[in-house]
Amino acid sequence: MILVTGSTGNAGSAVVRAVAGAGQEVRALVRAETKGPSIWPSEVEQVSGDLNRADSLRGALEGVRAVFLLSGYQQLEELLTEMRTAGVERVVLLSSSAAPSGDLTNAVARYHVLSEQAVRASGLAWTFLQPNSFMSNAFRCKAQLAAGDVVRLPFANVRIATIDPDDLGAVAAAALISGEHEGRAYRLSGPDSLLPADQVGVLARVLGRDLRFEGQSDAEARAELSGRMPAEYVEAFFRFFVEGELDESQVLPTVEEITGRKPRTFEQWARAHLEEFGT
Repeated sequence: MILVTGSTGNAGSAVVRAVAGAGQEVRALVRAETKGPSIWPSEVEQVSGDLNRADSLRGALEGVRAVFLLSGYQQLEELLTEMRTAGVERVVLLSSSAAPSGDLTNAVARYHVLSEQAVRASGLAWTFLQPNSFMSNAFRCKAQLAAGDVVRLPFANVRIATIDPDDLGAVAAAALISGEHEGRAYRLSGPDSLLPADQVGVLARVLGRDLRFEGQSDAEARAELSGRMPAEYVEAFFRFFVEGELDESQVLPTVEEITGRKPRTFEQWARAHLEEFGT
């Protein structure tokens, strides 16, 4: 049995599908009040638990040999102790492209770095996944697309080789199922390094619309981000993408090396999610 936490998110749900698609038993952890996505295969077992309360996972961990885990939870050390006590053999941690820097002064990098440190110290076998930004971040354009043909985004001069969550899911499934990836930290990317304007151009082609991209000023971007995240995270993203402390532009071979297939392009991802863009 493999337990997937964060199973209703873009990454976690992709891991659930990939593990089930590989013919493995998979248990999806959700909050008690959350209903799992209908896109899950019918054989997926849904269980309730709260990652902020380590003791709430005891039932979910029964018979589990591998766990897909998210970074950043306050009770992470307690969670890992519960896993070890339950007989879990390995943990695949969803970390970040920011983690290899080891920078504890950056709020976003810090919680990933500390999570990796806790997993290393847990006594469990581990694999760290350090992906670039997800293609699914493009869903932030949905409201603007519904309102008109102008899409305004921050960090207009920053190229990112975004990754399809399904490719992350395939890599995670490989690491959860097999011990051959233990003790490895994998940086992951998609196959194309694109500017925000390039992504909007792809969406225009896929949606059959005459879209226009406009870059936000740094002041506009700071104001918008401040409306939906803590100030220390806003500062972290400005350090990443304005001050240039994080480079997600490089196209990496890791997905193909692990899965045996090329990662999906942004256009392939967009065509697969047309309905979610309202078409």
